[in-house]
Amino acid sequence: MSFSFYTQRIKARLLHHRSRRSMPMAFDSLQSSKHVCVVGAGPTGLVSARELLREGHSVVVLEQNHDLGGQWLYQDVGAGAATVHSSVYASLRVNAPRASMEFTDFMFSPVEGRDTRNFPGHREFFLYLKDFARCFGLTEFIRFNTEVVHVSMATPIHKWIVRSRDRRTDDGEFVEEIFDAVVVATGHYSLPRLPKIKGMEEWKRKQLHSHVYRVPDPFQDEVVVVVGGSISGSEIALEILHVAKEVHLSTKNVEIPEKLVKPVSKYAHMHRHQEIELLCEDGTVLFADGSSVVADAILYCTGYSYSFPFLDIKGFINVDENKIGPLYEHTFPPSLAPSLSFVGIPNKFTIYRFFESQAKWIAQVLSGKRKLLSAEEMMKAIEEVEHHQELEEPKNFIQVVAEILEYYDRYGDHCDFPYIEDWRKEIILKCLENCLNNIETFRDL
Repeated sequence: MSFSFYTQRIKARLLHHRSRRSMPMAFDSLQSSKHVCVVGAGPTGLVSARELLREGHSVVVLEQNHDLGGQWLYQDVGAGAATVHSSVYASLRVNAPRASMEFTDFMFSPVEGRDTRNFPGHREFFLYLKDFARCFGLTEFIRFNTEVVHVSMATPIHKWIVRSRDRRTDDGEFVEEIFDAVVVATGHYSLPRLPKIKGMEEWKRKQLHSHVYRVPDPFQDEVVVVVGGSISGSEIALEILHVAKEVHLSTKNVEIPEKLVKPVSKYAHMHRHQEIELLCEDGTVLFADGSSVVADAILYCTGYSYSFPFLDIKGFINVDENKIGPLYEHTFPPSLAPSLSFVGIPNKFTIYRFFESQAKWIAQVLSGKRKLLSAEEMMKAIEEVEHHQELEEPKNFIQVVAEILEYYDRYGDHCDFPYIEDWRKEIILKCLENCLNNIETFRDL
């Protein structure tokens, strides 16, 4: 969902309702403790659990893996590729500086003896999450190796039935529990989204998605086509370049992305093409610009789809590969609020402080400290945003991120969450500018 409209609408319509939805309610009988299920123990699930506990709720976190961390829990692919949750590859470093990744009251500071770089490797952020959970005593509330298989509303009592199973056993037994509320914090970087390309089914050579990419070694001396010009696609292409015979990067943009100008001109065996038009049985890849190559492998760095297969929401929420909705402020489905909520849905640009503000608002709404608009008013606000999207003029990425950062500030008004400091915003925007200028060097500037 577009964010730019919020920066305009928020100052008028949002402020009009601020007294109703942002100001605390009196500490009266409306305040209560809820029994809440948090699905997922990644960054969003952990901070949700922390805020719910702070607000006095009873919390159970269900995590399918053996440890916390979500995407940041590195997993070897091996024979179990179909069940791997994490998309983190071995050499991955965070693409945002430490200052944009920390929670407000738990700094992501360098630790002696660990990775102290401003853009550390993925394991360093995993260790930060471990430290965060340990500091706030969250681990005792997490049930590991527990897969959520079905979540549905228990009518007419307006509670939620959560069915789960222990992934370590094959006995087929399920556990059913009743909760007052469910917070979905499963992330959305685990279900690969593949393009539809003519001849894709008949192309018998190696095809895989970056979700299962870990190291470049399998591409030794091969001709590889990498599809996708995002940060992950560009960086994986540059890594494979050091072992492959040739790398051909296919992107939708007619003009080569600025961040790739220097790398493409620097390496003689790296080539840029438009999107793939046809895959032939003999291994030939035809591109829309008329060029072609006989390739050994195609690696799709084409993003991920939203998927919540465990949710039985009976048409109240629509989920497709690019969007989930309706969601009020990317958090509450109007017809099921506040007992069902989502943390971490936006994917254009996010920082962990925003997830923290989402968790804080959800916790306060559930306790009765804050009050939502009516379902009808929430739907009206959503429709206004969607209408504006149709009229919105294109903006460059830096402009988009600047507007998103402002929206994150205004979102915090729901629960008196602190605004992002100007110096922190400057660091984030400077990092993005450096990344867009040269993907190979931006972490070192």
